[in-house]
Amino acid sequence: MTKAIGLVELNSIAKGIETADKMFKSGDVDIIISKPICPGKFIILITGDVGAVKSSVEKGIENAENYIVDSLILPKVHTQVLEAINYTTKIEKLDALGILEFYSIATAVVAADAVAKTSQVQLMELRLGIGIGGKSFLTFTGDVSSINEGIEIGEKIGEENGMLVYKSIIPSPSPEIFEFLI
Repeated sequence: MTKAIGLVELNSIAKGIETADKMFKSGDVDIIISKPICPGKFIILITGDVGAVKSSVEKGIENAENYIVDSLILPKVHTQVLEAINYTTKIEKLDALGILEFYSIATAVVAADAVAKTSQVQLMELRLGIGIGGKSFLTFTGDVSSINEGIEIGEKIGEENGMLVYKSIIPSPSPEIFEFLI
């Protein structure tokens, strides 16, 4: 089964809960996140086969009406993206560190998928708007060359829609940073 992820972001918590209910009832999808995020928004992130995710997101968009902020359907998502969202990534050794920060949750997900698919890096964390003012960020590790490649890819995606906040490459991070990040 090809895994896809779908996202609906709303600017109303009440409408978000209502929309989540409709989405979960509309298809065979698994919930990744369904909760309020900063600043007073609501995010619904689901996974499943492409058809079910597409149907569920379409139902969410229809129900969200004027409260929709953003939506996304990403077929064939890289497995590292789900691990990074769910904090289940196993990192034994931190090499160089790449960090991409975005204003948009959907942009962060798209960038994480592109980085994982095109660079020889290990995604560490993909934080989606919770407790950080609605922003999102991605951390990943690998050799310096691969980190540079990943940063270029993520930067391009974020700059195309104006959602890149900042990018950073730390070629030789301290052990304390490694402990803080995992």
